[in-house]
Amino acid sequence: MPKSKQVTIYGIKNCDTMKKARVWLDGHDVAYSFHDYKTLSIDKASLERWSKEVGWEVLLNRAGTTFRALPDSDKEGLNEKKAIALMLAQPSMIKRPVLDVEGELTVGFKPELYAAVLK
Repeated sequence: MPKSKQVTIYGIKNCDTMKKARVWLDGHDVAYSFHDYKTLSIDKASLERWSKEVGWEVLLNRAGTTFRALPDSDKEGLNEKKAIALMLAQPSMIKRPVLDVEGELTVGFKPELYAAVLK
């Protein structure tokens, strides 16, 4: 991978999937910056842009404990606006990792997908 590519990985430091993704990136000598939602948060404009690119359904982590702990009223009638508000309020609900390679997004970690995007 050319060193000139701008690569950012978004997520939470202690997430197991994040750890696997970062080990993969390090093992393949990919230079990247890490954006930790817990310390740096995430802005609404980024979530809206991501949602338009990959879909809010892909971005919202419904399998996580944070989402499952929500009251049913918060889970009902989900749409893009409501999902973005939930993810803004609790970034743990954003599926991890989000890999941004010069504006091209990949959500989740699969080694073969990373290899293809970073070739």
